[in-house]
Amino acid sequence: MAKRIFKRKIYSQILQWKEENDGSSALLVEGARRVGKSTIVEEFARQEYESYILIDFNKASKAIKSLFDDLMDLDYIFLVLQQTYKKTLSPRKSVIIFDEVQKCPMARQAIKYLVQDGRYDYIETGSLISIKKNTDGITIPSEEDRVQMLPMDYEEFRWALSDESTVPMLRKFWEMKKPLGPAHRNTQRDLRLYMLVGGMPQAVNTYLDTNNLKKVDAAKRKIIKLYADDFRKIDPTGRITRLFLSIPGQISNNESRYQPTTVLGNIDNEKMSELLTNLEDSKTVNFAYHSNDPNVGMELTKDDKRFKLFVADTGLFVTMAFWDKRYTENVIYEKLLSDKLSANIGYVYENLIAQILTASGNKLFYYTWPKDEKHNYEIDFLLSRGAKIDPIEVKASGYKTHVSLDDFCSMFSSRIRNRYLVYTKDLNKEDQIVLVPVYMTPFL
Repeated sequence: MAKRIFKRKIYSQILQWKEENDGSSALLVEGARRVGKSTIVEEFARQEYESYILIDFNKASKAIKSLFDDLMDLDYIFLVLQQTYKKTLSPRKSVIIFDEVQKCPMARQAIKYLVQDGRYDYIETGSLISIKKNTDGITIPSEEDRVQMLPMDYEEFRWALSDESTVPMLRKFWEMKKPLGPAHRNTQRDLRLYMLVGGMPQAVNTYLDTNNLKKVDAAKRKIIKLYADDFRKIDPTGRITRLFLSIPGQISNNESRYQPTTVLGNIDNEKMSELLTNLEDSKTVNFAYHSNDPNVGMELTKDDKRFKLFVADTGLFVTMAFWDKRYTENVIYEKLLSDKLSANIGYVYENLIAQILTASGNKLFYYTWPKDEKHNYEIDFLLSRGAKIDPIEVKASGYKTHVSLDDFCSMFSSRIRNRYLVYTKDLNKEDQIVLVPVYMTPFL
């Protein structure tokens, strides 16, 4: 398999940290396993510094880890590191990378004093980094900035396919509020390819090497099993794993909230909260919280007990949706790619929209209210924009009806800026509603 260094947007964020801080803080790059943290950080070190040392705490010896137990002699620590890793460090021109730093909590605690020393820059990477068991008994350094790395967004995926023109061109169409016309069909098909492959670098690399969706599916299954193994290290009962794997089923049931008790049965609230916090900290999921009063500042009115769960990468979501099969047969992928699968796959689009909105820097909120005694209306996503809000309804089909959106905008007319219906057709407008093709969601 070819080794590729994919172009990632987080590179510019790391560069901004380096230029603005000039050694006054360390940088912690958080993210789920296999999103490409180690690769991009090492590439950054290679390009932006004279030299670097990468300490992978998954592999580091006990002797290396024990260096950070006693910080009285930093000169000695730096000499040992240079001798061990056969690298020469230059003051203010070198960086030390603590890869998977949660495996060595004392190294993370040492950041405070290493930064104060001022000789070198420090970048940490971590998965499940905020989980209590990895930070018990240590002082979290205040000299630590954080940035979260997500799976490849759609533009990064197009970059990996050597296409740097599609997304900027789509943005121009959006700014002009013009439909793509004849180009829409192929553009939508390109987006569905992203849905199927996803944004995990290992899956994208497999697709580029093989052009075989069965092999891509196998690569994604390895990542999912890796996550399951990680969850079991935190919770040997397997409950976090079951919460994670149940996400596609819960979304496809069209429930107004995620129902953890249907997965785990009745357990006490404190334990349930701990399991969900661990799942959220893993960065493998996106939480969407119910807003009890949809308005600017939805964080103030969010309901911690009412939420939806989405998989952080839609490519993984698709594989999880067909987890009952030994592998996801190419026929399923081909039908999804051509939009001909008979099953309703609207829930896949909902997960995709959640991923796109998260990648654009949005926190996820939604709103439900009674339609009658047995049914609810729902707005899938709410965006806070200035002094107003933008409601979003997602439709994979049947876009001619948007009763929920209409009723919501009637109830909260004074709070609405723009109203969007995201769907699979071309850009259009119907009265006050902007009908947005899924591939233009990043521009909302």
